[in-house]
Amino acid sequence: MNATDRSAPRRASIGARRNPASQAAILAAARAVLAEEGYAGFSIDAVSRRAGAGKPTIYRWWKNKAELLIEVYAAEKAMVKAAATGGLADDLALYTAALWDFWRDTPSGRTFRALVAEAQNDAAALAALRDKFLPERLCDVRALFAAAVARGEIGLDEVEMRLGLYVGFNWYYVLTDQLDAGRAAIPAAMRLVAAPLPG
Repeated sequence: MNATDRSAPRRASIGARRNPASQAAILAAARAVLAEEGYAGFSIDAVSRRAGAGKPTIYRWWKNKAELLIEVYAAEKAMVKAAATGGLADDLALYTAALWDFWRDTPSGRTFRALVAEAQNDAAALAALRDKFLPERLCDVRALFAAAVARGEIGLDEVEMRLGLYVGFNWYYVLTDQLDAGRAAIPAAMRLVAAPLPG
């Protein structure tokens, strides 16, 4: 029998409000299924069986597979911390290197690429990525830009443009599966993202 087919004792639901024990069991089960089966083999059925939680409970708390995977990703990505060297280019370079290690070395990090790809063809996955994933996941980077604004390195009105350049650089390498090949380009790219605007 496949490891993801193991059934845990059923857990009682307490309605729309999340039961902390059930939530923890579901997230742990989701991490385990993801680690064992990868993105392609990940399913709510497998998570339900492993966690001992009913599918209606899971779908009440997470609208779809994408939302559940985003929460798993978020919990693990919290280990990636923003640096504070006092210079935007160096801060971004250190943070980006740690982020790429996370994307390359963890199951939920590797899932990120598949989730972004799925979002191109699935409206629910796109909504989860755009409305839930990006705002929460960019908080650390926004903090680095905010610190640079406070130091006078960049203007407040430049943050969104620079953030777009930053995200574009990262996603190019993750979506083309070139994290190792692109690693040497991180410092120079971050100097460009942080560079003073002409004029």
